[in-house]
Amino acid sequence: MTDALFRTHVTDRLAALPAVHAVTLGGSRAEGTSTPDSDWDFALYYRGDFAPADLRAIGWPGEVSELGDWGGGVFNGGAWLTVDGRAVDIHYRDLDTVEHELAEAGQGRFHWEPLMFHLAGIPSYLLLAELAINQVLHGTLPRPDYPEPLRAAAPAVWDERATLTLRYAEDAFATRGQATEVAGALATAAMHTAHAVLAARGEWVTNEKRLLRRAGLRDIDAIIATLRPEPEVLRQAITEAENLFRIARTSE
Repeated sequence: MTDALFRTHVTDRLAALPAVHAVTLGGSRAEGTSTPDSDWDFALYYRGDFAPADLRAIGWPGEVSELGDWGGGVFNGGAWLTVDGRAVDIHYRDLDTVEHELAEAGQGRFHWEPLMFHLAGIPSYLLLAELAINQVLHGTLPRPDYPEPLRAAAPAVWDERATLTLRYAEDAFATRGQATEVAGALATAAMHTAHAVLAARGEWVTNEKRLLRRAGLRDIDAIIATLRPEPEVLRQAITEAENLFRIARTSE
């Protein structure tokens, strides 16, 4: 099956599920950066009572979560499947939640949620980023620009998270020579700062894979590589990270 036929096949099956109003293609295949072995990322947008059991009943091998199994909130579940020998990720998107977050972002408001595999967690405006970037394969969805009120408000929120993370790392971990904890704090704070930088630019973020590079923060790798379980070394690394983050923020 060619990629074009495969995309149509999966889209048709997802679009036929009860309560599904739209289907999109996301990830590298939507952005034109995919390789032949890249996963396929689909999202199904539903309204009302969507039943994961209906997706499971299609019979594609893999794991289908219940609603809320991935932490609830804006990223409320999905599936990891194999279809025609291809790896397929499917995300559930509640249209009522999407519309709420669209309105919130238009007023410069968002909230933070934890999400497995994401060091910094995710902002609720991730839903808008997906709408702006993903390809709509079935149905109709809004295609939002980056709201100016969000661009004005979000950087300070992310900066504060980075600052508090580093402050805690210095007080609680560096003084005890706990290099692993400091490394984790540096990585997390770098992601927070990268979110701040991209928000200041009005650039959408859908995941953390290229976030540090896009924000000009890849030099955090060299700082983390110097860590040793010695308080003075760890404090110095935190200071160097603060300087790196400051330069990235002020350059915007």
